[in-house]
Amino acid sequence: MKSEIKKFKNKRVLVTGADGFMGSHLAEKLVKLGAKVSVFIRGNSVNGTSEYNLRNLKNIMNKIEAIITGNIGSSDAKKLILDNKPDYIFHLAADAYVPNSFNHPLEVMETNLLGTINVLESLRSSKKITQAVCTSSSEIYGLTIGKSIDESHQLFPSSPYAASKLAADRYCYSYINTYNLPLSVIRPFNTFGPRHTYDVIPKFINLALNNKPLTIYGDGKQARDFTYVDDMIDAFLIMGSNKKAIGKFVNFGTGKSHSILKTAKLIVKICKSKSKIVFIKKRLAEVPNLVCNYKFAKKLFNWKPTTKLEKGLYQNIEWSKKNLKM
Repeated sequence: MKSEIKKFKNKRVLVTGADGFMGSHLAEKLVKLGAKVSVFIRGNSVNGTSEYNLRNLKNIMNKIEAIITGNIGSSDAKKLILDNKPDYIFHLAADAYVPNSFNHPLEVMETNLLGTINVLESLRSSKKITQAVCTSSSEIYGLTIGKSIDESHQLFPSSPYAASKLAADRYCYSYINTYNLPLSVIRPFNTFGPRHTYDVIPKFINLALNNKPLTIYGDGKQARDFTYVDDMIDAFLIMGSNKKAIGKFVNFGTGKSHSILKTAKLIVKICKSKSKIVFIKKRLAEVPNLVCNYKFAKKLFNWKPTTKLEKGLYQNIEWSKKNLKM
């Protein structure tokens, strides 16, 4: 892997969604690798970019080549991307909070699908881009058949968010086959770590550190495959640099199943919290089980996760203690 990621040194790399959780970690790692990193983040103009939007990039602000602000799903996004003249693109910009899609399905579709199409059109129009990665989601699989999910698993999206990501995923497939683009698609399973401020693990950590009740939908038996962010960033770098990745759709996760209830109890234990666990009505369109089969990633790239859940949670909790308002 080390020889492959050296390809990024002195290359122009554009990261969309770089103000987000995984995008900021990826941008930071690319800067460390010597890439000339530009970021595409939310905002209407440079003057309209708020300090809040840039908070996740504070460690590398003075090393970023260009900050592009705008709506990735808008009609001018393609021009903004092409004007940047990137050698590589990592597309992570998305409306990724599943519950938000229940109330705002159209807006989520515009960001997740049209934003991806803008990236695909940029890739189709450019002769300069060496390789690009689009981010899909494990949510596209929906209801699981069997104990774990490989890339051949049927696709049953159960929320508007999942449907929007599946539509984007299939658009990538069609563009690869129609235009022979140097594109790969990563399908990350639930990722956690510092800077993640929504979803179940950061939510539980914040509540536990404040000794507040942890709310679980249903009975808590629903299971997820939680992957630490450092492992997932390594996966992104492989997908963006290894020629074997081009044209491929690849799952990345740990292959380990963790129930929401057991995860909640573990967080309470590590935090030494007095929090109680409270059960409420099952959530709309809840997927009962999402566990990754990463054999394809291992076969292609010899990739495997290195951070176990408890170690990752400990590192996440320590970060939260220092950075989140208690």
